[in-house]
Amino acid sequence: MAQINQNYRKLAAGYLFPEIARRSKSYLEAHPGTHLHRLGIGNTTEALPPAIIEGLREQVERLASNATYSGYGDEQGSLPLREALVSYYKAWGVNLQADEFFISDGAKADAANIQSLFVEDSIVAIQDPAYPVYVDSNVIAGRSPSFDHSRGYYDKFVYLQGLEEEGFVPSVPTEKVDLIYLCNPNNPTGAVANHEQLKGFVTYALKHKAVIIYDAAYSEYISDATLPKSIYEIEGAQQCAIEINSFSKFAGFTGVRLGWTIVPHALVSEESEVGELHKMWYRRQCTFFNGASNIAQAGGLAALTPEGLVQSRATVAYYMENARIIREGLLGLNLKVYGGDNAPYLWVKTPLGLSSWQFFDKLLNECQVIATPGSGFGPAGESFIRFSAFGHRENIVAAMQSIKDNLRLENQNER
Repeated sequence: MAQINQNYRKLAAGYLFPEIARRSKSYLEAHPGTHLHRLGIGNTTEALPPAIIEGLREQVERLASNATYSGYGDEQGSLPLREALVSYYKAWGVNLQADEFFISDGAKADAANIQSLFVEDSIVAIQDPAYPVYVDSNVIAGRSPSFDHSRGYYDKFVYLQGLEEEGFVPSVPTEKVDLIYLCNPNNPTGAVANHEQLKGFVTYALKHKAVIIYDAAYSEYISDATLPKSIYEIEGAQQCAIEINSFSKFAGFTGVRLGWTIVPHALVSEESEVGELHKMWYRRQCTFFNGASNIAQAGGLAALTPEGLVQSRATVAYYMENARIIREGLLGLNLKVYGGDNAPYLWVKTPLGLSSWQFFDKLLNECQVIATPGSGFGPAGESFIRFSAFGHRENIVAAMQSIKDNLRLENQNER
């Protein structure tokens, strides 16, 4: 008799983005013909840069001839692409080897799958608020016995709260943990840890033989040259950190699907030998993964050429101008706004004492604007809402005009 994985039943009811879609659909059914301004889910909107299109097109053409056709590739990823990533990291003073890169079909899957390297009873520390995949994948893996509805937390998980008064960057754990999930720049808050703050985590991990799982998917949005773009800019990080990154938000590959994970040879955990975790991840990829699309990898290689980098970064700058427009518009309404300077997300405190979902409904009903309730990212996200800078410029401008014209904030003294 087949039995289900009971851990799925532990997942808190309702996934954030489907719930947003459900409420949006209900509103449109009640108000047919209404246009909704979508500043919620972080999906890219602008066309791929010409250099990337050319790289994709050339690979497609190669598939059309027996002389240049290619089937399965290296499970670890195209060697030219991995070598290009080595050069990409050198620009930040980070020295890595090509075989320490594992090309994936996007950061999200690896962020979920990487925890399979570690035992089920590992103690997991997760930023709060955080992108849901870190929490949910560890619940499914059996690392939490139950969900505490009174607190909004999963039992046995250690939540590292990003507090407003501390710039939403959490402090290192005060107890012993085994795995630490960090997202920097952070989704959803837009906060970016500096070198000293990341050094604290690296020092902790080295002392306790913990492993940091570091999601750097938004690193290209950091414009402040004093802030780190990779955890490997911190001395000792190659001994204690796995870095995950993606072409999705940098080069517009949300639909193309391409990312990478770095598992350094030097990485060790409490009982592993040097190089063992690298070998384990290699074995895992060879067993469960046949490699990213050859076409997508050709596009990724094109994105890392000098021309591709210039064009991709121009698109990043476009989205960051959207962020500036959103930020200035919300500040003009005397709302408290964070982020949007080194990340494409803006973290906004809800006014009038409203909860995250109440403010979501207020924006939807009064302004026809969709944002993302902060509580969906964890208990510390309550009383905040996330705005995304991904969108066509005319739509961003129209959304902000609708908020300016229609959002009712009469109770000024309660903000």
